[in-house]
Order: sequence, then C-alpha cells, then structure tokens
Amino acid sequence: MFVVTVDQQGSRRSTDQVPALLSGLPHLDGLLLPFERTVGDEVQAVLDDPASTVEVALHLLRLGGWSVGIGAGPVLEPLPASTREASGAAFIAAREAVEAAKSRGRPVPVAVRGARPATARDAEAVLTLLGSVLARRSTAGWAAVDAARDALGRTGADGPVQQLAAERLGVSQQAVSQRLRAAHWAEEQAVRPVLARLLAAADLPEPAEGDVGADG
Repeated sequence: MFVVTVDQQGSRRSTDQVPALLSGLPHLDGLLLPFERTVGDEVQAVLDDPASTVEVALHLLRLGGWSVGIGAGPVLEPLPASTREASGAAFIAAREAVEAAKSRGRPVPVAVRGARPATARDAEAVLTLLGSVLARRSTAGWAAVDAARDALGRTGADGPVQQLAAERLGVSQQAVSQRLRAAHWAEEQAVRPVLARLLAAADLPEPAEGDVGADG
C-alpha cells in the first residue's frame, strides 16, 4: 500500500492551508483512507493504487508550499475508520520520506521510501525529475495541459484531443500543439506509468536471498 504524508511549508509564517488543500484534492481511485489532518499542518492518506499516488503527488507539487512524503509497504489490517488510527511499515516509511522532503538541499520537496529501498530511490529520482519539469511549466502551458487532459478523459487517446483543447481555450490547434510541446506534456504522459510501476515495485517485500529480481 501507499501512505502519502504531506506537511505545509513555513506554516508558522503563514495561514493554515489544510482546509483549502482537503477541499481541492482530485478524485482518486484506490483511496482506502481519505486525506485528513493528522497533527498540526500535516495531512495523510492511504492508497492501494500507484497511479493515483502519482496523481496526487504531482497535484501537490503543482500547488506548491507542501513537502510530500510517500511510503510504500504494508499497513496493518483491518484498516481503521480514520487515517490517524492506522499504522504499519508504510506509515513509518512515509514519515521518513516527508522529513527527507523538507531538506533545503532538495530541488523538489518530495521523497519516497519503501519496502525495497533501491526501487524507492529510483521512484524518487523519477518523481523529482517530473516535478522539476512541472515547476518550470508556464501558465499558458498549464492551461493547455489542463484542456488536453480534460479532452483526453472525455474522448480517449484516439479522440480529437488537441482540437477540443483548442476550442476550450479559444486558440488554434497549432497554438495548443506548441504549448503542449513547451510544457513537455507528452513526456509527462509517458513517464507517469513508469513512475507508477516503480512505486508498485517499491511496495513489494524484499525477495529472499538468491531469488531473481533482488535489488542490487
């Protein structure tokens, strides 16, 4: 499973952003325990879907102002009714991850810890790179990406995605194409499933000594 622990940056110098965060989170598949405040300006959730874990991590990085920790591993079951009452190795990993994400030396405030440490480090590296791309995306780029994602969700990959995005934005398809290229949207779409697979692998227990596939 995946525990996402998020802590507001500079909370002592700014207003409490947790209510706004909780009300603006996207719909997520595989959300076993919803995001809720755990302590101070920290929120936490439990998911069993790696793609949704990627989605919410990127959403939080886009918002800015949050340190994001992802823990991959087992959670004690049966799950309680509240995230605050849950426990397990994934929670410990998420705590370590969010503390690492707060480091001032990090280019992107995100970290991943998991049952397979080497694979978790790989997932963190890819997520950091993707977060860096998103951080450099312009307002126009985000508008084009949002319009394209909406069109993709309604029509699928074979639909007139750029045409619908252009109609929504009131610009030409050529302009949408240029903005999507500048925003590296195609690259993001290609990397998301790779990152999800890495997270899924980081959730697996370490193989026994001598088994094929052990982290080297």
